Amino acid sequence: MSDDDLFARLRSYEGCPAASGTGRYPVNTAMIGHWCEVMGHSDPGPAHGGPAAIAPPAMLQAWIMPGPAGADAPGAGRSAAYGELLALLDAAGCTAVVATDCEQEYLRPLRPGDVITFDSVIEQISPRKTTSLGTGHFVTTRTEIRANGEPAATHRFRILKYHPQPTADASRRPRPVVNRDNAGFWEGVAGSRLLLQRCTACGRLRFPWGPGCPDCGSDRWGTEEASGAGTVHSYVVVHHPPHPAFAPPYAVGLVELAEGVRMISNITGAGPADLRIGMPVELEFARAYGPGDAQQLPFFRARRQDAP
Repeated sequence: MSDDDLFARLRSYEGCPAASGTGRYPVNTAMIGHWCEVMGHSDPGPAHGGPAAIAPPAMLQAWIMPGPAGADAPGAGRSAAYGELLALLDAAGCTAVVATDCEQEYLRPLRPGDVITFDSVIEQISPRKTTSLGTGHFVTTRTEIRANGEPAATHRFRILKYHPQPTADASRRPRPVVNRDNAGFWEGVAGSRLLLQRCTACGRLRFPWGPGCPDCGSDRWGTEEASGAGTVHSYVVVHHPPHPAFAPPYAVGLVELAEGVRMISNITGAGPADLRIGMPVELEFARAYGPGDAQQLPFFRARRQDAP
């Protein structure tokens, strides 16, 4: 299908319903108070209750947003037309999505007890655009929001459905900075050994390498080889910003070694959606800069019996 034919099909969905329904919960002081606390308002005032309490205007979308079940949650009401539109974009290779912006117009305050209903339409679909993420189409929906049947707000929400950038170029991966404080660590890596520092004054094991002990300040230390066993202490899945050496989405993990120190590394052997806090991992060394380059890096792989 040519770009012109695809765009014509996409535009045929403009004006079609996108969603409709009723907010899962009426406007209530508990959610208002929680929102204010999360946003750093130490004294939300009337938001804690009373006839004068109102919901902060920027909280508008919270009353109609579906829960973890997404489009299938009670009250979400996504239309068949919107599902068809997304499927058409997926089939065209625009499999990734990112929210780009929203616009809100407030017509009246929302007060505790208000029952929120909404109707959303597919307002506009852009021609194919090229962005730093990849090429794709911007999809704008317009939602009319009512409180107890009265017009309360208009909400426009825009996403980009795009074709992800091509495969990463490993040769462009940033190289480690080697200096006199960490040269011993990188010598160990070259020999497929993960070396940690041990303070000889107080016994503190530390990573990353440094010239002095963060506990006692001593500059006397020795090395100890890590066993390579560890668990995922935390992780993030990176979608943006793009980097030519990495193909998003990819996971960056904070691994807690069996010795008790933590280090940041890529997690391999499991997809980003399969990672879990506490997942056992094991150390491996691999060349990371393409064919013909002897430089290797330490990685952590999900243990085979735990990997999907």
